[in-house]
Amino acid sequence: MTHNPQPLPSRRVFASLLTAGAGMAALAACTPESAAPTPVAANTVSEVPSPSALASSSPSTAEPAPVEPTAVPSDVPSSSAPSHAVAPQHSLTDPTSPWVVVNKHRPLAPQDFVPADLVQPGVRLAVSGEAALLNSTTAAAAEKMFGAAASEGVIMTLASGYRSYSTQVATYGGYVASTGQAAADRASARPGHSEHQTGWSFDIGDGAGACSFQPCFAEQPAAVWAKANAHKFGFVVRYPWMFHDTTGYFYESWHLRFIGVEAATDMATRGIATLEEYFGLEAAPDYL
Repeated sequence: MTHNPQPLPSRRVFASLLTAGAGMAALAACTPESAAPTPVAANTVSEVPSPSALASSSPSTAEPAPVEPTAVPSDVPSSSAPSHAVAPQHSLTDPTSPWVVVNKHRPLAPQDFVPADLVQPGVRLAVSGEAALLNSTTAAAAEKMFGAAASEGVIMTLASGYRSYSTQVATYGGYVASTGQAAADRASARPGHSEHQTGWSFDIGDGAGACSFQPCFAEQPAAVWAKANAHKFGFVVRYPWMFHDTTGYFYESWHLRFIGVEAATDMATRGIATLEEYFGLEAAPDYL
């Protein structure tokens, strides 16, 4: 997927309404449509087929428990880190680590990293091609989470998974050509700065197809269920409400990130909203 897509209005444009006086009213104003709009991939423009092309694959018969990679030498937060920051058990820079932190201050190394274990999870898909892939650990955890949600009557879809460096180059370049770099940096991750490239992150959609990549998605069953339960399967909502000055991105109720059950549960129990705070890292609202 190396074509240069035409930029579309980013979901971050919708999300920016939330800090421009619209607040939660913006969420309530989004009424579900009879058919979902074309999904817009996380941190970027649309790279996925229309909802008419939704595909569903059978859940894996064997659902292996997520197994975190063996711990590798980790980063040590600065001495100025908050006293409640967690001492890393895994690397915060190695993209194969479940605790790698990627933001506007912390690009991937190497920037063209490709996960060695990309697989297609046995979940309901709203995408195809590379966007339907996750690393094997994330895929196994996603299968368990999607299955648990379905058992409670909540249907999730995988709306955007892995995104290669070359795809991000084309995506970001399209934004720059259309709107200029300053606007592009508010709408799309620069190449090498997207969590989607690690295979540890993905976006969810709701089975009813409503409010995809819009502020009102936060009120859809899939988002409500994920916010309350995702930590039980090792996931956090990576870009939470009103923490854009820390994460660099407005609220994305659809963007989940795997960090392991123990860490995700610890964050939920302690009420810590961002990985930056959890690991005692500096905020990254803008590129350096």
